[in-house]
Amino acid sequence: MVLSNRKDRYTGAIRYNQEQFPVHLNYKIQGEGQPLVLIHGLFGSLDNLGGLAKVLAEHYTVYQIDLPNHGLSDRTDNVDYLSQADAVNAFLDQQSLNEVTLIGHSMGGKVAMMLAQRHPEKVKSLVVMDIAPVAYQVRRHDDVFAGLNASANQPIQNRKEAESILAEHIEEPGVRQFLLKSLAKTDDGTFDWRFNIKALEAGYLDITGWPEAGVYSGPTLFLKGGNSDYIDAPHRTAIERQFPKAKAHVVANTGHWLHAEKPETVARVIIRFLTNSER
Repeated sequence: MVLSNRKDRYTGAIRYNQEQFPVHLNYKIQGEGQPLVLIHGLFGSLDNLGGLAKVLAEHYTVYQIDLPNHGLSDRTDNVDYLSQADAVNAFLDQQSLNEVTLIGHSMGGKVAMMLAQRHPEKVKSLVVMDIAPVAYQVRRHDDVFAGLNASANQPIQNRKEAESILAEHIEEPGVRQFLLKSLAKTDDGTFDWRFNIKALEAGYLDITGWPEAGVYSGPTLFLKGGNSDYIDAPHRTAIERQFPKAKAHVVANTGHWLHAEKPETVARVIIRFLTNSER
């Protein structure tokens, strides 16, 4: 594949030697400058970080990717963080990106942390949005899986029908709307989910877990939603042990999706952090 030299947005799906790089990732590129790689969370896609990417692309070259089992990327049997980080690492190799800033939200933040711990030489700096490098004991998505499985057991004719099925299991309208962003029309005219429900549910303990893989000593920023409980005081020890140069910033009046609620504020904090870390 020949990559575009245009300054505006470019999209594509990685297609390369399957023996060397078995997982293919869908991606989008915009902007110019030092490379940033944005990594979305569970049940998401590269478009979930679109508002943040738009602001950051005024200063950097921004790569948005669909993780395996999400969006238009390949489906796999494994969703553990070693496998996901290896897929992103292969993407960096294919794009000839030798030193990047990784920015990940939630599950994507854990993928970014794992990649930084395993390949610190490739990660110039790291931004983790509203997740800690720990194993979470609370199951937060059982209602989501129940709704998705119910919808997957019958042909979905339109988005309204899908939302109606989800509403029987998922109380929060915002969560339903977030999921519906990954509902797509298929060749036979029905609708289906762009994430791999079976693999994500089977590997859910891997997703909530955390296989600590070492120490990343590069510049690191943890961004916390002020109203979110994903990062709390008890997590401080694990963060400082694994990321000794970590700094923290709380984005007031935001929840877990801080980047969607206040994209310009989050982008401004990230740019300030990156600028200071380069001095």
